[in-house]
Amino acid sequence: MSQVQATLDHLFRRESGRIVAYLTRFFGPDHLDLAESAVQDALIKAIQTWPIQGIPDNPAAWILQVAKNAAIDSIRGGKFLAHDSVESLEATMADEGIAEEFVNEIRDDQLKLMFICCHPILPREARIALTLKTVCGFSVPEIAKAFLAKEETIAQRLVRAKQKIAESQVKFEVPNPDELESRLQSVLEVLYLVFNEGYSATEGTSLIRRDLCEEAIFRTQVLAEHPICRRPQIYALLALMHFQVSRFNSRLDSEGELLLLEEQDRSLWDQEHIGLGLKLLELSAEGEELTDYHLQAGIASCHATAKSFEDTQWERILSYYDLLLIKDHSPIVALNRAVAIAMIHGPAAGLDEIELIKDLPPLKSYYLLPATMAELNRRLGKMAEAKALYQKALALVGTEPEKRLIEKRIRACEAEA
Repeated sequence: MSQVQATLDHLFRRESGRIVAYLTRFFGPDHLDLAESAVQDALIKAIQTWPIQGIPDNPAAWILQVAKNAAIDSIRGGKFLAHDSVESLEATMADEGIAEEFVNEIRDDQLKLMFICCHPILPREARIALTLKTVCGFSVPEIAKAFLAKEETIAQRLVRAKQKIAESQVKFEVPNPDELESRLQSVLEVLYLVFNEGYSATEGTSLIRRDLCEEAIFRTQVLAEHPICRRPQIYALLALMHFQVSRFNSRLDSEGELLLLEEQDRSLWDQEHIGLGLKLLELSAEGEELTDYHLQAGIASCHATAKSFEDTQWERILSYYDLLLIKDHSPIVALNRAVAIAMIHGPAAGLDEIELIKDLPPLKSYYLLPATMAELNRRLGKMAEAKALYQKALALVGTEPEKRLIEKRIRACEAEA
């Protein structure tokens, strides 16, 4: 039974999105519910029969065939499409040939489904929810838990997104060359948002959601492997993700407490991920394109390849932030740049830079602003100022590990005062 469950877990995460994409090609984007329902029926049947009959030699093909049958049954029952379309549709699906189709065409179907779920006509929150549900196979409760939303809210968001797709008559296709670049940006944005929520959860008891990170990497890899999407910026984003996940095993101590970069045991960093990141970063250097993903990956590579915190190439990191700030006038980028300046020229210089940006609206509720200022004051020996700023950060922080870290810093300030 454990082997059956493990196989089904893999299918649900990896294959269900592929099969939903395959079925959507036949039924159209306005019938995503039909495709998802058919795959769900197939997975339920697998749970019921595999423990008794054993796991099929080709589990994915088995799920695909059962899902196709379930979809046809739903059509015959008049739940989704008109009866007069059943015979021709059934014949077309039968003619496809499961094994050949699954191997040769499913990659294109996945790509098209991603472009549908990340269509710019949808709000960003809807794009994320629809991608996780339809492409990545996450359940509504899982999505709600990941983003600390009510299940009803996520369910309504999904319903509205599918209605919008149907009303807008979005086509099941890869965008034409004129639209590809702008549409691709939307897909990459969603994948990076999913990754970031997994890497640094904004709220809750867990700082890291590895399943979200793994799905984001897997789906970005699907993009990178498709001939039409082999773009430097995709390689750069994928490199960035690999550099970030390489530090997973060192971000928390044995008791689940958060460790800062300078406190982490670098022997625990995953060298395989770092190696992949470096190869992808090299691929991203082809051509003259320089995106935010390139610059962020460059910064991440400096951290990933430094033998110790003291060996970090802060001057190089600062040069990346200088370029990033020109391209993206984000206050968050400016704050990170101030940290790099502090590492090169001292904490007072860093505080001077923060003084120029601290009143910008996006930073008002950003806990890392007072937390960063607190740390720089602490390094200057100003414990009273540091404690007050840490207390301000504590009121803004979202996750329990981060709260405990700040509380620990407050106690340290009190002890050193």
